[in-house]
Amino acid sequence: MKSLSIDPVNGLCGALLMLAGLFFAVQSVGLEIGTAFRMGPGYFPLVLSIILIGLGAIVFISALRHSGEPIGHIAWRGMLFILVAPLLFGLLLRGLGFVPSIFVTALVASFASTRMKPLHALVIASLLAAFTTIVFIYGLGLPFRLFGPWIGF
Repeated sequence: MKSLSIDPVNGLCGALLMLAGLFFAVQSVGLEIGTAFRMGPGYFPLVLSIILIGLGAIVFISALRHSGEPIGHIAWRGMLFILVAPLLFGLLLRGLGFVPSIFVTALVASFASTRMKPLHALVIASLLAAFTTIVFIYGLGLPFRLFGPWIGF
């Protein structure tokens, strides 16, 4: 009889996806769901939660079929920079405005990789700030200030 082997990385990821989906499904229980044609406020979160649970189950079941390598080194640097970047965007948006906030967010997130060079990070942050400004401000017409009161424009 073959012993049960599990890929620990995919098993953990699948379990976390299912737990996140279950958490958000429980959060949407009190909201009116409605129908597919007349969606209530709880419809979309519930559907996304079900999809997340399903994807997590697929990942978890695939982890049971193939044995993998143990969980290795955790990239703490990457996690720190990636988690801090959107927080900075939220904190800086009103004061600095859209363009500098996107620039700072991209700059901080780019240093999640140890291979990122400062010049490359500045170029990427500049291009991303320009692209998102064109798409969100001019293309979609979102009402963000380009530069905020902290800058003085």
